[in-house]
Amino acid sequence: MKETNQLRKHLKFNYLNRIRFYVQRKRLGFLGRNVFIDRNVSLLRFPKNIFVMDQVVLKEGANICSCNKSARIQIGNRTTIGFYTFIYASNNIKIGSDCLIAPFVYIVDSDHDIAKGTNINQQPNITAPIEIGNDVWIATGAKILKGVRIGDGAVIAAGSVINTDVPENCIYGGIPGKKIGERK
Repeated sequence: MKETNQLRKHLKFNYLNRIRFYVQRKRLGFLGRNVFIDRNVSLLRFPKNIFVMDQVVLKEGANICSCNKSARIQIGNRTTIGFYTFIYASNNIKIGSDCLIAPFVYIVDSDHDIAKGTNINQQPNITAPIEIGNDVWIATGAKILKGVRIGDGAVIAAGSVINTDVPENCIYGGIPGKKIGERK
């Protein structure tokens, strides 16, 4: 595969990156080869349930949290997780290979029940897995909500809120997200 990726071409693994890699390798369920872990990356709560494949880039401030003992997160080969992106799993979040997830993206597979008569903080979490295919671009500030499946090659526009499935090679944008185009 010809290397044309601007980001990876300019990454410089210094000794601090290597220290972060070796520390996290002992904590995570799996940490693949040549994973770049930037400063202030947080891998939270149940790190043994987080699986990061080869050549992933975790940019500064990313928060990846397996919120309970059964929640799992998997990030595929050569995927980039942008600055200050939050990925929180109470069920299961699977991100494919060769994905670009821009800064300030929020991916969460749960929300709270809102029945009247009981305080919201006393109500159960409602969860449903999220699956993001291969070769997906999620632009800055997008939010991916519980139960969503994003097909291979899809593009999610900046600032969008996605609460429904996105077919392969479709471009979705808006609040709530709707089809605005297709990749040609």
